[in-house]
This record gives sequence, C-alpha cells and structure tokens, in this order.
Amino acid sequence: MGNIFRDLKFDPRKIVIEELSISLPRLSPRFDGYRIAQISDFHLGTWINGEDLSHIIDILNATAPDLVAITGDFVNAHPDRFAHAMSAAFSRIRVQDCVVAVLGNHDHYTNPKKIREILKRSGIIELRNQVLPIERDGCLLYLAGIDDRLTRNDDLDNVISQIPDDGNSAILLSHVPDFADVSSKRGKFDMQISGHTHGGQICLPHLGNLYLPPLGRKYPSGRYQVDGMVLYTNRGIGTSWLKIRYQCSPEISVFTLSS
Repeated sequence: MGNIFRDLKFDPRKIVIEELSISLPRLSPRFDGYRIAQISDFHLGTWINGEDLSHIIDILNATAPDLVAITGDFVNAHPDRFAHAMSAAFSRIRVQDCVVAVLGNHDHYTNPKKIREILKRSGIIELRNQVLPIERDGCLLYLAGIDDRLTRNDDLDNVISQIPDDGNSAILLSHVPDFADVSSKRGKFDMQISGHTHGGQICLPHLGNLYLPPLGRKYPSGRYQVDGMVLYTNRGIGTSWLKIRYQCSPEISVFTLSS
C-alpha cells in the first residue's frame, strides 16, 4: 500500500463542501438560514504547507458563512514554522460575525501557548471551556467550546455554568466526537460539531474507516443523533503522520440552521 500512495499530494481542489440543513428545536426563528462553516484538522507539517492553507481559506470564504468554527489540530508539530502562514491565512477569513476555535490533542502535544498566540493575532476567538453568545435582534444562540478531552483539558461543568436557562439553543465545539456520549446527557446542547478522526483516512468497502484515533471510533464521520442531540464529525483537511487519504475526501462542512 505504501508504494501505491507514496506519490499522492494534497490537492485543495479535491476538498468537498458538505452542505447540510440542520433543524434545532430551541433555535430562535431569528437564526433561520444562519450559516456555520466548520473546518478542522489542518495538521500543518504533514500534507499541508502554508501555500495550501491560503488556497483552503479561499475555498472557505466562498461558502459565505455567518460564522466559522475550527475544531482543532492546527499543526502536527513545530507551530513556530507555520506561525506566519497561519496568521496571514486566518486573518483573511471573511465572516458576518466571527471565527471561533477549540484546540485539539496535537495542538496540546506541541505548543498550545504558541497556537493561542497565533489565533489571537489572527482575530480568532478560542472557546477554552467558554461560551460565546451570538445575538440577532435580541435573540441568542450560544456557541460553546470544550478544550481537548484526550489531553484532559476539558471542563464541561464550567461550560454548562455559562449557559443560562433561557431556552435558547446552544452548539458545542469539541475536537473529539465521542465526547457526545457525555455532552448529550447534559441536555444543554442541540448540536455538537467535532473533527479528530479524519474520517478514517482510508475507507474500503466492507472494512469501513480503517485509521481511527482514540475517542474517534464510535462516531467516525458524518451526521449522528445522540440522545436527542445532533452530532456532526468533520473528515478534516489534513492527515496524521500517515499521509494517505483514500475514498475519504478532505471536507469543509456548512450547516444552514433552521428553527
């Protein structure tokens, strides 16, 4: 298999835009048609370089989102090498409201302080066990972010404490999708969006998703319903150290919300 895939290179033209309509029971009608673009798992330093990242942001901007959510794993290693490229590319993201993000396990394995500096410099809001209210004509939608569960930086109780009991909808960003088994039981979130799995990277008939990480094996790719909460697992953009994608295209997800 190594010989078959050895010469494959990342090609931004092969990114699939997954458009999904999502109905949320507590969403105010003021947010009907609200568009959230999710992008995840760049893993700069493996498949993707700074030039690729610039092309990816062009594709992201073309989806015309109201809000962009980035669900972690910006780098595989050495964030210093990509600091300028990330700041330059992320500063070009065009949205109606804002760009929010959470860190992933690889960000914590490398240098989370440096990643956070880059995000701040780029105008990206890190939801580090925090909640951000989005307002439309006095109505609210809560964007919540849990820090990485795999490296034990999560604090769900702190997140829950910041969401008022006012009946408004809340969406959770979690790098790892299998956290849905925990978050869904709290009854606070209508939706969780995650990454981490890369969709398994290699998908074969009858064998499924072959290359799945811990906390990404139960909900590897696509849409799920978990205890009344919608979960979406994005296939990501990059790869792990295994620089292979087969029958598993890189993805940008665009969710159009309705009440």
